[in-house]
Amino acid sequence: MGLLVGVAAGYVLGTRAGRARYEQLSKTAKAVAASPVTKKAIEVGRQKLADSLSPQPKLEPMKPIDETTTIMIPRDQLKK
Repeated sequence: MGLLVGVAAGYVLGTRAGRARYEQLSKTAKAVAASPVTKKAIEVGRQKLADSLSPQPKLEPMKPIDETTTIMIPRDQLKK
């Protein structure tokens, strides 16, 4: 009987401690996810991934011919 009481007490105390730690981790994770820095990093990462997966090269203006016509060149062919 003493063993059963000890197991039950350990379970209850462990559950409370586990719940408190879970709440702490959950609160921290929500704060990090809501952070503007995190959102910006995710946005930049998504854009880089989309750029790398896109079959269309990103074009940059190279030289305007006149007011309505500009020559475009793929970004990776620009001289750096």
